[in-house]
Amino acid sequence: MWELDRFEDDLIERYRQHPVLANITRLPAEEFAEILLQRRFLSLAFTPAYDLAIDLLQDEVGLRTARKILREEYPDARGNTKSHREDMTDDMLQLGISRTALVRSRPTAATRRAIEDTFALIADAGDHDRADLVLLTVLRFWGEILVSVEYGRLWERMEPLLVHDGENRSRFYYPHHWHDAKKHSLETVNLLATSHSDRLGTRLRELLGDDDGTVDCFKDAERRSLRLKADFYDQFLPALERVPS
Repeated sequence: MWELDRFEDDLIERYRQHPVLANITRLPAEEFAEILLQRRFLSLAFTPAYDLAIDLLQDEVGLRTARKILREEYPDARGNTKSHREDMTDDMLQLGISRTALVRSRPTAATRRAIEDTFALIADAGDHDRADLVLLTVLRFWGEILVSVEYGRLWERMEPLLVHDGENRSRFYYPHHWHDAKKHSLETVNLLATSHSDRLGTRLRELLGDDDGTVDCFKDAERRSLRLKADFYDQFLPALERVPS
């Protein structure tokens, strides 16, 4: 498990150092807003992506964990509490993005491709000989750990605007940065884990075992997840190149 944790942590750091994320505070306000507007479309695809994975999972423990995580996106069955998607919109409005910008925004070709590739990644995982292992790996790494890393970088830009007099007014970005994070290694994660990634990691560790085949599947799924995430941000590299050094 130690070797897998080191492999995973290397991928996490590679994502943290993506040029757009690493230089997020240097971008002009309009470029940062465009990133959030495009990233919103990926967030809107999060719940159907989880639903697809749930359709394909057969492991009962993994299924229950995925169901619980999905239901947390809609915390009130009566509709009196905002969904996480609504919390995201509230944060964006607080950051100065207008309702008009939200209404008129459309996904770019790169964003549409990222969404399509996400569903393809999950569908391929479901068709794998070790489907449960690969699906849980994708949900944990693509859907939780890398999201936490990403939002942690975005928070560097958001914090001055969303924290006032010591009060953190973020309802979406900061809470997801915190609750989705990898807080324990695969070697030490346990049933008392509270973050989404660690709850999935508890079952994933049991499925991994010491089989070289499962290790290879785990690594391949994480590499594909990282590539998909990085490809989305690559579309904003030209904006970074226009920023004076």
